[in-house]
Amino acid sequence: MKKIALIVAGGSGSRMQASLPKQFLELNGKPILMHTFQAIIKADPNFEFFLVLPEKEISTWESLCKNYQFSIKHTVVKGGKTRFHSVKNGLEKISGEGIVFIHDGVRPLVSAKTIENCFQTALAHGNALPVILPSESVRRASGEKNEAVDRTQYYLVQTPQTFKLQLIKKAYEQKYSEAFTDDASVLENTGASIYLVEGNRENIKITWPADLTMAAALLG
Repeated sequence: MKKIALIVAGGSGSRMQASLPKQFLELNGKPILMHTFQAIIKADPNFEFFLVLPEKEISTWESLCKNYQFSIKHTVVKGGKTRFHSVKNGLEKISGEGIVFIHDGVRPLVSAKTIENCFQTALAHGNALPVILPSESVRRASGEKNEAVDRTQYYLVQTPQTFKLQLIKKAYEQKYSEAFTDDASVLENTGASIYLVEGNRENIKITWPADLTMAAALLG
């Protein structure tokens, strides 16, 4: 079964307090986004890659690929006004059958085991959502009140969110809704059940300066 990685990299550098979009920031000698590609290809060298970028950042990425001699073959797709529209644009460029792994460009520490967990579950059930349990206590707020809740009832969602290609392409034919917080929620809105698999705790989404420090240590 063909494996397709659809990497979505539409972030900015605002929360990182950086002038560059965070996916282009250097991490242990190369841009974060390049580490993400390499983590996936390490799991399986036969992946087919599609990368969704904001149109204004495509030339920057092309320059980085040249400067860092980045040679992993991939197709660049112009992003849309929201993540939903960016993923939709990417899916429209993929043809045939296969399993598609929709992954955040700033998660360079996804493990081969997580990718394999997602692949096997998506093969069997049509989709797979990698999650981890929160390690901290959790409280639910409502107005000015808040209360403790059982953290074992909640999961932290990661990527790659993984699907049979034609199934998720069909789901993305829906009209956009602000309720679509991720790809699983788009599929779930069609009435499908979502299947959870174990992710890896190191698979952090680099968002804040401290995340970059942590990722550097984990990669090192």
